[in-house]
Amino acid sequence: MDYRDSPAEAEFRARLRTWLADHDPGLPTSSTDDDYWAQQAEWHTALYDAGFFGLSWPGRYGGHDLPPVFDVILDQELAAAGAPPRPSLGYLVQGITTHGSDDIKDRFLPGLISGRERWCQGFSEPDAGSDLASLRTTASHDGDDYVINGHKIWTSYSDVADWCFLLARTDPDVPKHKGISAFAVPMHQPGIEQRPLRMINGITTEFGQVLFDGARVASENMIGAPGEGWRVAMTIVSHEREPGELGFVARYAKTVDDVEKEVRADPTTFRPDQLDEVAWAFVQAEMLRLHVCRRLSERLDGIQHGPGGSVDKLLMTWVEQTVGAAALAVSGPRAALDTEDVPLKVYLYSRAQSVMGGTSQVQKNIVASRVLGLPAP
Repeated sequence: MDYRDSPAEAEFRARLRTWLADHDPGLPTSSTDDDYWAQQAEWHTALYDAGFFGLSWPGRYGGHDLPPVFDVILDQELAAAGAPPRPSLGYLVQGITTHGSDDIKDRFLPGLISGRERWCQGFSEPDAGSDLASLRTTASHDGDDYVINGHKIWTSYSDVADWCFLLARTDPDVPKHKGISAFAVPMHQPGIEQRPLRMINGITTEFGQVLFDGARVASENMIGAPGEGWRVAMTIVSHEREPGELGFVARYAKTVDDVEKEVRADPTTFRPDQLDEVAWAFVQAEMLRLHVCRRLSERLDGIQHGPGGSVDKLLMTWVEQTVGAAALAVSGPRAALDTEDVPLKVYLYSRAQSVMGGTSQVQKNIVASRVLGLPAP
């Protein structure tokens, strides 16, 4: 495979690099500071207005109809410039474009892609995390609306969202996977209570709990057919688990680059085990980068990975936690003395990767049963 830029890709990279030199907002490292989440919407719209967001999405809805490799170039250049990563919305776009009606796509995709309307994802519940099909939130038909009652958790950006991509049970009398429907629920209405959750690394506004008590959503805001919510959810999580959709690869490389620079500045102050941690993190980040390049090359050839996204998710978890461990190792005693130590926050956040987006145990089961064809235990 040839990973060099084509002429069009090289021109795009140069134009983006020039723009970033003057427009990097200088936000704190992603997922380590509340200021990042507070200003993410402005960064989203700045990228979009400059023509650097929604690159591989349909032009009809505000995208640019470019091959996915342009998203990779964007992620690489953002990381190289030390700029914030692009907002991770591809999985929601995929869910709407795959299952939404033309009216749904025309209504919601332009605002989602441009950043003018912000979204959160209402999937997990206190008793329905890894076993998502056990969710208890209900949507009861009432005239032209559905009435929502229930409790969601780990709902990223819910406090600033205009819309929630919500899964709710619309039919309690069928098997649990078949009685779920998906909705675009307006968040600015009575009957919705926000309860932020403080994370172990000090972030207070990234995600929280959302309680629905008689909130309403128009029937026309259902995404897909009644009872099709599980299929919609599987489309979303399969894309959510692919590293090429999220820009994580470049983020990991940026962290490795930061710790490598610190070590190279005065290598004699670091123990051999600390140097080994950094070297292994570099190897892992490069492995994931090449894996994503291969995945994107296959996608351009029309190959769909389906449950293979669980392999990607396991690799992401492995790499993020390896990189987080290297950052913590280089930080050394500072991590115990300085509560604002960024490497410590990077490490603490990395521990969540084996849970978010589907636990590693669930991903291994999917790989075993649906990729390798092994019998159920």
